[in-house]
Amino acid sequence: MVGACKFETIGPGIVTGIVDARTVALDGGREARLAGIEIGAAGAKADIGGVLRSVIGHDAMLRRIGAAHDRYGRLLVHLFVSEAGSERWIQGDLLERGEARVSSRIGDRACARELLTRESKAREAKLGMWAEPVYGIMRADEPAAVAAARGRFAIVEGRVLSVRESGNTIFVNFGRRWTEEFVVTIAKRNERAFAAAGVAPVRLQGRRVRVRGFVEQRGGPWMEAAHPEQIEVLERN
Repeated sequence: MVGACKFETIGPGIVTGIVDARTVALDGGREARLAGIEIGAAGAKADIGGVLRSVIGHDAMLRRIGAAHDRYGRLLVHLFVSEAGSERWIQGDLLERGEARVSSRIGDRACARELLTRESKAREAKLGMWAEPVYGIMRADEPAAVAAARGRFAIVEGRVLSVRESGNTIFVNFGRRWTEEFVVTIAKRNERAFAAAGVAPVRLQGRRVRVRGFVEQRGGPWMEAAHPEQIEVLERN
């Protein structure tokens, strides 16, 4: 266990190479995808010559939270490498160096807080990708800029103006013109899970929040929140 993260052990392996900035090759022809993080072009460029390359040939322990494989059949892992009698958590290392951002799906909110703390330290120090404006936190009250990130992973921050329901969808609105301004959608079936995690949609109104995920566009820019850890409440009412 690292901090609040409670992992399930998959088993050992040896890192034999790099497939891409988030995927390593293992002995036996296996591929392991690093779970819980997103890496942009700047992070990918920095890491290929850095963190992942440094662990080639090392014994590793593969652990997971949630699903064991992605849709391509690759192992979804948190990678720990043995060094000098201790274990080095590769996701934690990448976040602390500013070479990754916390993804929209962790599988456990307590572990998400652990990862977000590491990300925050790198962001405050402007390390790695945080030195590049394109990877910075976007403002919800600048919908045109958010819309320009369509199809990409982004982190957006702003004050929730209203929360409305329509059919099976909850709309978390950051502006008065929901067809033009930034909106976060939450499926009604997930409302109970968000409430249990302390981010009940109805209680977000009036609060300043930070949300992460992939930007889409339906009129204005929008983002689907399927997991409670996608939303950070920055201030309380």
